Amino acid sequence: MTFKEVIGQEEVKRRLLQLVDEERVPHALMFCGPSGSGKLALAIAFGCYLLSGSKSDWLSDGVEEPMLKKLEHPDLHFTYPTIKLPSMGSDYKPVSDDFATQWHELLMRGPYFSMTEWMSAMGGENQQAVITVGESDALLHKLSLKSSQGGYKVSIIWLPERMNIECANKMLKMLEEPTQQTVFLMVSEEPDQLLETIRSRVQRIDVKGIDDACIQESLVSRYGLDDNLALRISRRAMGSWQKAVSELDSGSEQEEFLELFKQLTRLAYQRKVKELKYWSEEVAALGREKQKRFLRYFLMMVRENFVYNFGNEELSYLTEAEESFVRNFATFVNEDNVIPMSELATLALRDIGQNANAKIVFFDFALQMIIELGVKK
Repeated sequence: MTFKEVIGQEEVKRRLLQLVDEERVPHALMFCGPSGSGKLALAIAFGCYLLSGSKSDWLSDGVEEPMLKKLEHPDLHFTYPTIKLPSMGSDYKPVSDDFATQWHELLMRGPYFSMTEWMSAMGGENQQAVITVGESDALLHKLSLKSSQGGYKVSIIWLPERMNIECANKMLKMLEEPTQQTVFLMVSEEPDQLLETIRSRVQRIDVKGIDDACIQESLVSRYGLDDNLALRISRRAMGSWQKAVSELDSGSEQEEFLELFKQLTRLAYQRKVKELKYWSEEVAALGREKQKRFLRYFLMMVRENFVYNFGNEELSYLTEAEESFVRNFATFVNEDNVIPMSELATLALRDIGQNANAKIVFFDFALQMIIELGVKK
C-alpha cells in the first residue's frame, strides 16, 4: 500500500516521510484519532514505506514489490483483537494468526473498516474482542527472528486499547527492550484506555478527521458521484471515510437507530415507564458493539437537534428522514439539557464498554431521559 492510496492526511504523510529522511524513525509510533480518519491506512502505508527497497515507488500510484502490494511481506506483522470460537479449548488464548485469512481478506478490500465489520468477518458480532496474552507471546517470538530482508521488522497493532492486562504488561516489556530494527505502529481510537507506561514509550501522532474536500473528491473519483451528492455525503461523514462509504448504502441500520431514537424520546416525554422498560430490553438484545453504535448515533442526533434550532442549514447534517422528525422535536433539546443528555449517552457508552448489564444500563438511561425531556427552556 502506498501513501497515494491514503485519503487526505497530507500533513501526517509529510511528517512521516520527514522522519525517514532525517533518520529519526522512533521504535514506536501511535496513530490516534477518530474512527474512519485513516489511521490504519497511514500505519500500513508507512510500514510498507519502511520495508520497501525503493522508496520513490511508494510516493506514486504504482507498487512494484508484490509482497507489499498484497501485504504479505514476511517482516510485516499484524496484531488485532480476536474472539474465542466454540471450537477452541477452554484454556486456549486466541491469537491474530487464528484469523489471518479473514483479516487479510478485509484489508484487501481496503483499510477503512470498523470493529463491527471485523467482528462480522470473524463471526462474533455479539462478543467482546480482545488482544490476549497469547498474542503478545506469539508476537515476541516473531520479532525475535532476524529480518528476512535485512531491514526493518514492522509490527502494526490495531486497537491496542483492547489488550488485556497480561498482554499489555508483556507489550510494555517489548517496548522497553525492542528487538533490533523493530518498529511498532499502534493504531488507537481510545488511547486513554492504554497503560500510562505504554503511552509514555510511544511517539504519538494525532490524526484528525479527513477534510470534507478530500472525501468529496474521493467519492467523485472512486464512485462516480456528482459533486452535489458527494458534497452532502462528505459533510455528513464528519471526517470519516468509513461513514461516507456507508452513506452510499440505504442505511438500514441508520433507519433502525432513527426509529429507536424516536421511540425513546416519545416514550420518555410521555413518561411511559413500562414501555421504556420494553424499549431498553429491545436495545439490550442488539449486542454490545451495535449498542455502542446506537449510543454514538444518539449523541449525533442530540447535537443535530440542538443545532437545528439555530436555523442555519450549513450547520445541519441530517438525512431527509431525520429532518422530518427533527423539525418538530428540535425544540425539546435546548441549552439546559443538551449537555446532560450527551453526558448520559457518554456514561452509557463507558458502562457498555466495561461489560455492565445492558438491560440495567439502558433502562436507567431511558428513565433519565424522562427527566431531561421535562426540562423546559
